[in-house]
Order: sequence, then C-alpha cells, then structure tokens
Amino acid sequence: MVPAAVIAPPAPAEPFALVGRLMLGAGDAESGAIVVDAGRIVAIERPAMTERLPSRRFESAFVAPGLVDLQVNGGFGFEVGPDPDALRALCEHLPRTGVTSFLPTLISSSEEDYRRALAAFRAVVASPAQGPSARVWGLHLEGPLLAPNRAGAHERAYIEGASVDLLERIADPALVRMVTLAPERPGALALIASLRARGLTVALGHTEASFEVFTAGVDAGATLATHVFNAMSGFHHREPGATGAALTDDRVTALLIADGVHSHPAAFRLAVRAKGIDGLGLVTDAIAGAGLPPGPSRLGGRDVLVDATSARLGDGRLAGSTLTMDQAVRNAVVFGDLSLSAAVHLASAVPARAVGLAMCGRLSVGAEADIVMLDQNLGVEATFVGGRIAYLSDSRGRWT
Repeated sequence: MVPAAVIAPPAPAEPFALVGRLMLGAGDAESGAIVVDAGRIVAIERPAMTERLPSRRFESAFVAPGLVDLQVNGGFGFEVGPDPDALRALCEHLPRTGVTSFLPTLISSSEEDYRRALAAFRAVVASPAQGPSARVWGLHLEGPLLAPNRAGAHERAYIEGASVDLLERIADPALVRMVTLAPERPGALALIASLRARGLTVALGHTEASFEVFTAGVDAGATLATHVFNAMSGFHHREPGATGAALTDDRVTALLIADGVHSHPAAFRLAVRAKGIDGLGLVTDAIAGAGLPPGPSRLGGRDVLVDATSARLGDGRLAGSTLTMDQAVRNAVVFGDLSLSAAVHLASAVPARAVGLAMCGRLSVGAEADIVMLDQNLGVEATFVGGRIAYLSDSRGRWT
C-alpha cells in the first residue's frame, strides 16, 4: 500500500481541546470536546466538562473530521503534474477548504508525462511541504484506459493509444492508490483483478459499459464509480447502463461532483436515495482554477476557461470543476436535504473508507488529529492536520 506522505511536522507538546458540536458520524451532532495531544485524539468528552479539559481550547460551532477528496487535479492556480513545487503548494492551500487528505489526480497522458508526474510525486513524498498542510495518500490515475467516446476533457488520442501494459507499467503501488478505467476495454477485467491484487483501489468511469459489463467489472474487484452520471452510459428503464449499475450495486461507492453543474440537484437526491448515506461520496474533480476568480486555466496541458460556475474547454465541454470540498458539503445539505453531519460524512468517512484510509475521515480516540472547525453555516474556521494548525480564518472561531 502507498505510504502516507505526512505533510504536517511534529505536533506541539501542549495538549489542547476543540470545543463545539461534535460530528462523530452521520447522526446529529452533539455538544462536546475533542482532546488532542501529540498530534492524536486522546479523548472525546460529551458533554465538554470544563474541569476535564486542557486550558488551551479552540471553540467553534462544529468540530468535524477533516475532509477527504479522492479527485483533485489542482486548485488555487496549481496543477497536479510534473512540478513538485506546484503539488506542495496545493497541499498547503487545500486546508482552507477543510481538506486534510487527498489524492492528487492525473488525467490521461502520454507515458512520458506520467513518468514525469510520478517522479514529481515521489519528490514530494521524500521532501514534503515545510508547514502543516494536507496529506497525500497516493495518486489517482484517471485513465488512460477509458472509453474514447466518453473522453470528456481528456485527450482522446491518449485514450485510444492506451493499453493494459501501459497501466501495468505506471500503476506503481508505492505511488498510486486509485485507478479509474473503463471495464469494456480489452483486457480491463483481468487488469482490475491484477491491480486489486497489488493493493490498488479500482474505480469504473469514463465508460460506455452496459449494466452487465459494469457489473462484471465490479465482480472483478472494482469498488468505486468515478463521478457518477458524468462520462458514463446513462440510465434507461430497459438498458440501465453504467449509471444504473453504479446506483444499484451495493458493492459500489458512487463518487459525485455536487456542484449543481455536473449533476442536477434532483440527480443528487436520487443518488442519496439509491446509495444511502454510506454508499455515496463527494469529490470535487477540481482543476487549477478552483479557488480563483473566473478566467483562463489549464487541465492536463489544455486551455480551459473558468466562468462563475464551471470550467470548460473552448467547445463547451466540462473540464473538471471549480468546486471546493467545503462548498460541496454545503451544496449537499441543500441538494439532498441532508443534516449537516450527514453531508460532512459524505466528504470524510465515506471517501476515506473507500480507499482504505482507516484512521482518516472520522473522530475517534487514537486517530490522527485531522480535524476541521466549522461555523454555523459550515464555513471553515480552522483546519488541523496532525494536531497542527494548517489553516486559521479570521472569523468567530477563537482560542480561549
């Protein structure tokens, strides 16, 4: 399995408490405090009895697990690719959106470009950002073994030229944690089994697969559906397609871009009802333009234009998103009529579990203190990675 690139430096020796309504799962938040010492959660107090807490405390409306994003192409002007400094900068910026762990994502590329990006990632693992910042747990290879007719913003030539052998060469389990592929490509089913045997998580996406072929991919070991509804064969009552298979197979965690552009809010509600609160995970599919004003951006070497709500190629095709994970959580509350805790659950525990991050995405004694403090409207007030402050806003959240 991919070793964690632990970005945060050692935690301070002094214990402290994070006080507010605790999001301990998908149920209602309850008043209490999380006690942190040496970078880990050492106690959960419900309610927060003052005499049992350290004197150093941070108070906010909600105490939530750090958010986990499995599909990040870039953000804040930085793109995942051959530049290790860009990836380090992305790690440093993501905590302002509540993200404490993520998978840097590479779209379909040439083998040489993949090797350069893998080398950059290896350099970041060996020499991470200096200050507290989001953790990287391995790369997500979105492609190149995809359906050419479902390329989206990916370069079709790279998809058409892709082979099982190429993925076998570049999917190094020391660096890669997740691979998205189309199960209908020749040799894909055997490749899924091979990747799973090497410890990688396999997602199905950018696919024209029928219901039956998608299910065969799950039988072979795939466990995720990449941005459900988008770039996959749609649902018809006589031909349910990849979308129908992803929404009805309980073995599959469906990942969804909750920006209101990639999927209508009604589609989000449908996904919640089909998958339940434990079978649906939020992702951003963010590109370098996320977190910035509208204007020109890039994705995998292609020019992208960012407007107020989306990122698109010159021909109008969607090219990733400008969504941030904290906004995805707020959208999930509105789109799905979810509780605040349930929406956070979709962005923390579900994606963490989906790629085997057992101690991420939840508040539990012994876990790393990757925690986000949220205001009443789920705005990020502070983010802690390994018990160190990776982001602190100037809002009402406060130390006492």
